[in-house]
Amino acid sequence: MSDQSKSQSAVSAPSEPGSIAMLRRLFLEHGRPHLKSYLFAGLFMAIGAAATSVSAWLLKPVLNRMVDPSGFADLRWLAIGVAGLFLLRGLATYGYQVVLSRTGNRIVAGVQRRLYEHLLRQDMRFFQDRHSTEFMTRLAIAANGVRDTLQVVITSTGRDVLTLIGLIIVMIVQDPIMAVIALTIMPVGGYLLGRLIRRVRKAARRSYDGSARILETMQETVLGIRIVKSFNLEAIMRKRMSDSVREVERSVNSMASGMAVSSPISDAVAGIAIGAVIFYGSYRVSIAGADAGSFFSFIAALLLAYEPGKKLARLNLDLQHGLTGARLIYEVLDTPASESPQEHLPKLDVREGRIVFENVRFAYRDREYVLDGLDLVAAPNATTALVGPSGGGKSTLIAMIQRFYPPGEGRITIDGQDIASVNLVSLRDAIAFVSQDVFLFRGTIRDNIALGRPGASEAEIMDAARMANAHDFIMGFSTGYNTGVGEQGAQLSGGQRQRIAIARAFLKNAPIILLDEPTAALDSESEREVQKALDSLQQGRTTLVVAHRLQTIVNSDRICVIENGKAVENGTHEELIAAHGTYHAFFATQFGETTSPLRIVSSAPR
Repeated sequence: MSDQSKSQSAVSAPSEPGSIAMLRRLFLEHGRPHLKSYLFAGLFMAIGAAATSVSAWLLKPVLNRMVDPSGFADLRWLAIGVAGLFLLRGLATYGYQVVLSRTGNRIVAGVQRRLYEHLLRQDMRFFQDRHSTEFMTRLAIAANGVRDTLQVVITSTGRDVLTLIGLIIVMIVQDPIMAVIALTIMPVGGYLLGRLIRRVRKAARRSYDGSARILETMQETVLGIRIVKSFNLEAIMRKRMSDSVREVERSVNSMASGMAVSSPISDAVAGIAIGAVIFYGSYRVSIAGADAGSFFSFIAALLLAYEPGKKLARLNLDLQHGLTGARLIYEVLDTPASESPQEHLPKLDVREGRIVFENVRFAYRDREYVLDGLDLVAAPNATTALVGPSGGGKSTLIAMIQRFYPPGEGRITIDGQDIASVNLVSLRDAIAFVSQDVFLFRGTIRDNIALGRPGASEAEIMDAARMANAHDFIMGFSTGYNTGVGEQGAQLSGGQRQRIAIARAFLKNAPIILLDEPTAALDSESEREVQKALDSLQQGRTTLVVAHRLQTIVNSDRICVIENGKAVENGTHEELIAAHGTYHAFFATQFGETTSPLRIVSSAPR
């Protein structure tokens, strides 16, 4: 099984709560806040049910008056009454459908907001274990399951149950014996339909999982279209999509067949009941001399009861699709939020910006330590560069300062304050982060820079762009700062995206700067422009920078070599070269024993 499959299996692994427990939870969390709306809809349903029942009851005098020459006048009033009852039922149906629709839409919106809010409170581990399309499926599709489940229950109890009760009362009043015959046969259908529930539930879950895989394949195809075309992966991606679509098709077909089987079962049972009633009733009317009007009214009530009875018989089947969606929502909501609000914790007070790692150990997987007893000091108002082989823990170190991951052992302090004991928002407010993989959000260049400090003025945004050496190229666009960046900044070059990210960091004006290989993916010309912006950004701030290109960090105040999760060397460039240790070996690999790297001189004073 692939890691992806294992991840998805892990999401669905928790034992699913029973239908009754899930329904109770849905009503407590989502139904009770809208109780007034549901009661209002129930009133409309009761009116409709009463109108249906009275219409069936009125058929007795209609038939009896038909055979009486003097009863025509009464029949006119009865005809008007029946027409009025059906009009009333139509208006009641309109009323409860509008109320339920608006209430259901509010519920879906509330579930989506709650789910999104809960996702924002999860840490990096939670997202790394799952594919993003899982959340899209839950947010866009599964959230409807909460609404659908509640509406199925409300309409079944408020409309179908009340209608059925009213019609059963009519049948009992008209002929108790025939009512017993009909009611004895009907539960058989409910028993047979109940046996289809497990099949429908499994098919519904497979349908949701398949839909997630369709979104996953589509997203990866669009975002990775260059790789797909460059490596001629069209056939592979086509097969992935085809397999996922086929799985969804099979699941939906299985659900459809399971639901469709309910119709012949219901029809067969109803046919037996109606046939038995007609056989017995015709005997009563033709042989025993019973009232024909009562028999006609009974048959009408029985026929009208068929549809609500059929819906109630398959209620559990209809519930399963909605309950499957609700379970998918709760699989996320029931995962404890690892970054819950921490207003009770003190705010970080950055006085100098000294960052200290004290014997820090950390592992992504059990006992596979990425950081293993790391001790490190990043001095204030200085740049500390982190170099070393890939996988040594440099980027993990940057992530841990932002509390993306907590240390397994040891602690990280800023000006003597343990970052695990301070308010998380205040910690991240004190940090500006620029990475190699720049992420730009949908919108304009102005929008993306302004995210550094929401509410910043136009002048402040433009000043930040100038300091990042971005203003000139921005003004080169016909729409300037109103230029759209495209999906993930696709309409800009790598150097342009990076300078917008640096402008965002300038605007934030944080005392601590974290740079994770910010120039690694750039060409030489772009790297020079970006490095100038970075040198300016670092002035007067505590800066940690991860780099593989040594020419970008030779001017750093301190260079630390991270290897196997430990800081094995630290010093200035000259000190480390003279030591002939690990750093010297890296340097020789990139520049040779006798070659000095070309230093990128900052235009800003240090």
